[in-house]
Amino acid sequence: MRFSSLSYLALLSTGALSLVHAADTVDEVVVTATFRQQALQDVPASVTVLDAETLAEAGRQHFQDVLALVPNLHWAGATSRPRYFQIRGIGEREQYEGAPNPSVGFLIDDIDFSGIGMPATLFDVGRIEVLRGPQGTRYGANALAGLIVVRGNEPDATPGYSVEAGVGDHGSRSAGVVATGPVDALDSAWRLSLQQQQSDGYIRNRFLGRNDTNERDELTGRFKWRWDASDATVVDFTLLHADLQNGYDAWTIDNSRNSLSDRPGEDSQRATGASTRITTTAWQPYTFTAIASYADSDSTNSFDADWGNAESWGSYTYDYFQRSDRDRRSGTLEARLASPDASAPGELAWLIGSYAMRMEEEGRDRLDGVYADPSDPTWDGTSADDMSSEYGATNIAVFGQLDQLISDRWRWSLGLRLEQRDADYSDRGIASGAPQISDLSAKDRMIGGQVSLSADLTEDSTAYVSVSRGYKAGGFNLGNIPAQARQFDPEYLWSAESGIKVSLLDSRLFLDAAVFYQWRKDLQIRSGQQLDPTNPGTYTFVTDNLPSGYNAGMETSLNYAVSSSLTIGGSLGLLRTKSAGGVREDGSIAPSREQAHAPEYSAALFADWRHPSGLMARIDVSAKDNFYFDVASDHDMQSHSYALANLKLGFERDRWGAFFWIRNAFDEGYAIRGFYFYNEPPFFEKSLYTQLGDPRQLGFTVRWQM
Repeated sequence: MRFSSLSYLALLSTGALSLVHAADTVDEVVVTATFRQQALQDVPASVTVLDAETLAEAGRQHFQDVLALVPNLHWAGATSRPRYFQIRGIGEREQYEGAPNPSVGFLIDDIDFSGIGMPATLFDVGRIEVLRGPQGTRYGANALAGLIVVRGNEPDATPGYSVEAGVGDHGSRSAGVVATGPVDALDSAWRLSLQQQQSDGYIRNRFLGRNDTNERDELTGRFKWRWDASDATVVDFTLLHADLQNGYDAWTIDNSRNSLSDRPGEDSQRATGASTRITTTAWQPYTFTAIASYADSDSTNSFDADWGNAESWGSYTYDYFQRSDRDRRSGTLEARLASPDASAPGELAWLIGSYAMRMEEEGRDRLDGVYADPSDPTWDGTSADDMSSEYGATNIAVFGQLDQLISDRWRWSLGLRLEQRDADYSDRGIASGAPQISDLSAKDRMIGGQVSLSADLTEDSTAYVSVSRGYKAGGFNLGNIPAQARQFDPEYLWSAESGIKVSLLDSRLFLDAAVFYQWRKDLQIRSGQQLDPTNPGTYTFVTDNLPSGYNAGMETSLNYAVSSSLTIGGSLGLLRTKSAGGVREDGSIAPSREQAHAPEYSAALFADWRHPSGLMARIDVSAKDNFYFDVASDHDMQSHSYALANLKLGFERDRWGAFFWIRNAFDEGYAIRGFYFYNEPPFFEKSLYTQLGDPRQLGFTVRWQM
């Protein structure tokens, strides 16, 4: 593998932390996203858990703020907030048209937001768990690359209230309130949280003379109810509402933060979801769990497709605008029955379950615009495309898992999942100036699972090896493409992984590390092609199956309580990917090279200091290697490697705290998405256009609770 000096520095720094004398303990971390709750040290998989304290101190507003803490987790822009994730280099970079088909599962309080994860704000969130590698048993077709689980804080039987407010530059301001307490008459407790955050979005539209064309205006509300129905039964109910009314003016002709667009767009999502989880041990000694969820999400992604105005192009008329609207409704139902955990050698623990999901999505895609060349009055460059689509899919799965203690030290686990997806897609309208009608359907039957063997090397250390198989359903391509490329096949992923988890120095230090090799069969590769160089709205995305590929690397993280006042730690992800080349269905050549949005390293270091007087300070430094923007055969455009530093200083007591924070302290410029295509008349030469990540931000936050 190729590493820069920065990756070596991150690796050496992470290792050097273990040389510091420690005087306190690291709290035990529990993983809840697996079928059985387990201590992190006992999970035979590569997992990162971000607890409430980490989210509050390292984050500010959104999951985007803490992504860098998770090794080998990446995201692609072209939206105002992360929707498309890559774990170990696998995942979508966009999905603007066609059927939703995510590679990374994304759950918020048991509600499925895979592919539409914008509502993942951090206010009153208790934990985020990231399971890396195929989750063929746990979540099936939506978790080929891994699973991200977000959980809000639970209701408290003790009454409590808290408020938080913040201000910052770039028009940043936020306010939130949390209330919790018991309802003794109903043997239950409730929790309600509400927060709104706004900022100008860091773009200056010089043509319109405005700073708000890329603004963020985000409202999140969450209500939780926990009912102790009996001594053996607990019912948890969650109602979530998120209203993100964000502008979208993030692309500029010169790749700066100075926009010239005359018709700024929006990137909004309004989502309401609910979930109910019933856990009962009424049929002792077995535990029955039932989870039901429903979500309704309306989203809009629109933008000025030419990124300019009438003055930008001189005598040429060049003006395009594109808008995509989606209304997605999904419902899930999962039921599982589990025996008690194996507690003695020879005991076999089992779990069986079933899962069903129904998703429906209605869409409308519109493109209007004109290109006129004054030297050619006969040229007709007018576009008025309008497509309406309907998609429906039903997933049904059965799964099971066996766990057994072979001896006091050795144990094995075996899981299997059988899943069938029936999908139908249709659209009607005008595309590329011609009538389009599509009626497509597909049925995929898929099998996934895992087997693992783990051993307690000592009382405080565990090692494991595992082999797992994940899968992802096939799908549909749209637009002006060859008929033979209209559909693509399912992808399968085999993963071999080995890891070690160690608690050292009287539980003052926790270290985990894993190495993996993943084989991809019929890997789904999505690339873009511009059909008309004079019309940016004809940039069409096509997904193909390439024969094979691999993703290999390692992940390590460390958390060390140096003293009762100081905790330090870090993480490092190393990644090497390759996709086999070949001839695509449309006849183009697919290169054999690294996969897109798969940086070879991702590193993070932090230090958190808290004095008994109440003073605190935290520093986070993260870095990512460069990566390919796309898998196209006609260019090799890449991002630049970068490093970011975040600082936080404050004072906190039992009931209140005040904090000054800086994010991206050195104002590093870095790209989160890039396209290479024609967009500037009259010569229409291909150029790289990038969306930049957030610049330096400064602010002040206060919290109060009782």
